[in-house]
Amino acid sequence: AAADCTGHGVPGAMVSVVCHNALNRAVREFGLTQPADILNKTQELVTETFEKSESRVKDGMDISLCCINRKSMRLDFAGANNPVYIIRDGELTEIKGDKQSIGINEDYHAFTNHPYELKKGDLIYSFSDGFADQFGGDKGKKFKYKPFKTLLLSIHKYSMEEQKKHLDAFFMTWKGELEQVDDVCVIGVQV
Repeated sequence: AAADCTGHGVPGAMVSVVCHNALNRAVREFGLTQPADILNKTQELVTETFEKSESRVKDGMDISLCCINRKSMRLDFAGANNPVYIIRDGELTEIKGDKQSIGINEDYHAFTNHPYELKKGDLIYSFSDGFADQFGGDKGKKFKYKPFKTLLLSIHKYSMEEQKKHLDAFFMTWKGELEQVDDVCVIGVQV
């Protein structure tokens, strides 16, 4: 799981705690294993908690949630605003999540489970928006997702440890003297 909660300060921290606890309960207490089922139960638990609040909570959680079965070579994915990237034989495939956060949603719909048959050597990346949203470069603009995909493709043949070093170095060079605007989370797994 790669997750990021919106909000700042104490309200943002509270949203993070509520979402984290709900995610854990969905797995541990309710025994759910399919990513979409986990997100749907998390949504239900978070909504129950937020509805008890004295003030209206507008913040929520974006998440990319994967379940990898190495025996059956299957990936199950569900996302709240976040995708997952899979690189196979130098080609990047993006599986998009649902366009909604975990939290109070006017137009909530059940999250979608996306199954994907894996092959040995596949690379799976889940991430928050922190890398793509970082300002930097010569013009002080956001990095964005298309260049992020290109960056991952350019380093995918390295070991996972080397990829981490490349991402860290690139990020620091990209942001330069500018302030880091958000938490950055990139999770890479090689099958």
